[in-house]
Amino acid sequence: MRQILFAGAIGLFLTLVGTPLLIKLLARKGYGQFIRDDGPRTHGSKKGTPTMGGIAFILATLIAYFLAKVITGEEMRFSGVLVLFLMAGMGLVGFLDDYIKIVKQRSLGLRAKAKMAGQLIVGIAFAVLSLQFADARGNTPASDKLSFVEDFGWSIGPVLFVVWALFMILAMSNGVNLTDGLDGLATGASVMVFGAYTFIGLWQFQESCANAGTLTNPSACFEVRDPLDLAVVASALMGSCFGFLWWNTSPAKIFMGDTGSLALGGALAGLAICSRTEFLMAILGGLFVMITMSVVIQVGSFKMTGKRVFRMAPLQHHFELKGWSEVLVVVRFWIIQGMCVIVGLGLFYAGWAAKK
Repeated sequence: MRQILFAGAIGLFLTLVGTPLLIKLLARKGYGQFIRDDGPRTHGSKKGTPTMGGIAFILATLIAYFLAKVITGEEMRFSGVLVLFLMAGMGLVGFLDDYIKIVKQRSLGLRAKAKMAGQLIVGIAFAVLSLQFADARGNTPASDKLSFVEDFGWSIGPVLFVVWALFMILAMSNGVNLTDGLDGLATGASVMVFGAYTFIGLWQFQESCANAGTLTNPSACFEVRDPLDLAVVASALMGSCFGFLWWNTSPAKIFMGDTGSLALGGALAGLAICSRTEFLMAILGGLFVMITMSVVIQVGSFKMTGKRVFRMAPLQHHFELKGWSEVLVVVRFWIIQGMCVIVGLGLFYAGWAAKK
């Protein structure tokens, strides 16, 4: 429990203090946001705002995790380290994308093939490594079974697992990326989901099958490797994003850029895979799913019928064009995300209670 508290507090402190320093550095170098001409007109004022702010909470999360371990004298676990690897690796791909946008003044950043290749390399490395490093009970960081609140069904095998893990990583990374269109929207939504995973990791640790001898009902235990370490990672991310939100909320002093959005999406997918809550992520991260689907629907409708369902996709821009203020859209979408987290946690608890 102390690890979780230290990780969250250190992450919060580092981004509260460190983000303004990063803002000054980026502003001095002229690394400002490039605004596309086809976006809402109200976004014109955002041009030149420092971007690549994801650097702040990526570094803060890494430092918070390792300092929490040093302070408490606890060992680092493979599951937590792998999720951090996935976060940092996806963040690096996003950083290269942002850097090209800024330095080359090319609004689309990395070429699509190069960006996809980077994501695939990081995702495949994570997926393969997550099936290694079995503990004394034979549990690896990830399982080759599908999961909702725990593993279910038969093994899909390592090859299909890698494909499934890649789908989750790419879907969540691009989902957060699409959501990151308004000040604080993706950051605030991510804080809620990381908070949920802090609770899930702690609950799985308390009800772990490794402690079956001390549980009142061993049949209701969770067979997850390193759940407490996943909670520490989630707490570090929650605290770091919370501190970043202070500077990222409207009017934003800094944007996370693809550096941050790809990193957050990777971290969310990694937590879902390693905590055996893969399909539950679609509910916990419901806002990201909803916004991603709005793009799929818009593109599909236009290609098939030549008509648009929304005034503009992703969904948040549709409501902006309807006359909603940016702050109104963000707050209402945060409320939706909060309800998704409540429903997701309710289902997680119900799944555990049903086994008792």
